[in-house]
Amino acid sequence: MSTQVPALLDGLVDDAAVFPPGSAPLPDAVAAHRRHRTAWYADLVGPLLVPATRLPELAGLLGADERIAVGVIGDVPLDRLDETRATVDPRIQVRQVEAAVARRGEDPLPGLTELVTLARRAGAGPAALDAVYAELPLTFGLMGALDALAAARADGAPVAAKFRTGGLAAELFPTPAELAAVICACRDRGLPFKLTAGLHQAVRHLDPETGFTHHGFVNVLAAALAAAGGAPVAQVAELLTATDPRPLVRPAEAGLDGPRPLWIGFGSCSILEPLTDLIRLGLVNGGFDA
Repeated sequence: MSTQVPALLDGLVDDAAVFPPGSAPLPDAVAAHRRHRTAWYADLVGPLLVPATRLPELAGLLGADERIAVGVIGDVPLDRLDETRATVDPRIQVRQVEAAVARRGEDPLPGLTELVTLARRAGAGPAALDAVYAELPLTFGLMGALDALAAARADGAPVAAKFRTGGLAAELFPTPAELAAVICACRDRGLPFKLTAGLHQAVRHLDPETGFTHHGFVNVLAAALAAAGGAPVAQVAELLTATDPRPLVRPAEAGLDGPRPLWIGFGSCSILEPLTDLIRLGLVNGGFDA
């Protein structure tokens, strides 16, 4: 069966196959990404996410006439990211760069200033980036960092925010109230945001293996729709807390034909798992070829 992915879900899931917990070998990830890009659900899939240090290895996996769109994850110092991007193989189209600007408890403004400078350089010319994502810790200095990002964006820099919603420690999972406050803060500043880590299923759930309660990506979708409509933090937090999919699916169904507000999407080490959840919830009317 074949179908078209609704506009609301366009580019929702970046392909993070090489990152934990999937940790696929890069050759396997590239082969799978080729299949995703030619499948009926291709519109759901964003670029392949690749660490900056592995771009040379990626080039060796491409055919002579092959082209691939990637997002570069900054595993090198910020001052080397621009150099890495400038020397990439021409078959690799770098659409976005993502980098953490501070550790938890550190002042994010110095690193953010450096990343915004990179974004201003990288946002012009024939190889201009679509976006530079500043990964911000949900701790000290967050609101000031969002103000600085919003000001840079208003001045033409292709910047947006990125936040972690999970990981290997409990403190990396923001509470629904904390995540709702961040979503509304981005709404109030006209600032798009991306999420990473922990969004393994559509609906909020307890992972029996780790004991952590994970946010659901359809919870986030409903929360972003509500926030964009002017909902207060408490109402947005209620949607993030929900474990019943019905109050989450209804607003998503109502907005299927329009663009996704605020939330750019998330990286997932699996494409088929979120796709399967979306089909199960009726938000994508599709199926897999036999």
